[in-house]
Amino acid sequence: MAIWLNKDSKVIVQGMTGATGQKHTKLMLGDGTEVVGGVNPRKAGTTVDFDGTEVPVFGTVAEAIEKTGANVSVIFVPEKFTKDAVVEAIDAEIPLAVVITEGIAVHDTASFWAYAGKKGNKTRIIGPNCPGIITPGQSNVGIIPGDITKPGRIGLVSKSGTLTYQMMYELRDIGFSTAVGIGGDPIIGTTHIDALAAFQDDPDTELIVMIGEIGGDAEERAAAFIKDNVTKPVVGYVAGFTAPEGKTMGHAGAIVSGSSGTAQAKKEALEAAGVKVGKTPTETAKLAREILAG
Repeated sequence: MAIWLNKDSKVIVQGMTGATGQKHTKLMLGDGTEVVGGVNPRKAGTTVDFDGTEVPVFGTVAEAIEKTGANVSVIFVPEKFTKDAVVEAIDAEIPLAVVITEGIAVHDTASFWAYAGKKGNKTRIIGPNCPGIITPGQSNVGIIPGDITKPGRIGLVSKSGTLTYQMMYELRDIGFSTAVGIGGDPIIGTTHIDALAAFQDDPDTELIVMIGEIGGDAEERAAAFIKDNVTKPVVGYVAGFTAPEGKTMGHAGAIVSGSSGTAQAKKEALEAAGVKVGKTPTETAKLAREILAG
């Protein structure tokens, strides 16, 4: 089992013909992902050769879905065109759109997020500014290295791309059901809570690792959700314990205001909900390993 992505997922790549899109499409194919097409109106009707695998290019997302049965889109479109690309995916009612692009104006994200809601939330958006989602051994959509872990019993949801990779590597001997990088921008599609709920319902996920970071109140809200709804063990890590107050650290969403949004405040909220919180990624992995060992 897994959440949102599995071996039957049929993936299209919006922006596949660009340099970044081509690079990561090749890597995704190498990880066993079923990439069934790309989307570029200017190159519709052509194909791109990936080491002997010919992937067709379609003019629109709707056409790609009609011709291939695609149910996932991963978006590598430059930031000034990303909003239009996501809106197109929403209009085509693709079930999952994974937005890798960083540097998108918050107004644009707010606009396509609200548009998805107006259209009935038929499209789950992951991102933007995220590494994507991987179900090891089945499918990999985005830029997560596919060779750093294996299938296993842990579900991972993370705001940080690099910490996603580190946690997957630290716990590679146990492995993961699915790992989701949700991104750290102020407005994102899929939240910690969405992933926690999905992992709670996934019979093959035995433990959940949740990685947050300073700024905002997403982790505090996740803690309240865990307390009321999650029966599986959750281990947490909050990046930014040494960050100076009021300083933006990396992601646009990681801004600390007074006591709210600090790593310590988030740690306390999570611990009050029964979550074991590590002070470093390595300590967090150790806590997860101890719980699974019983």
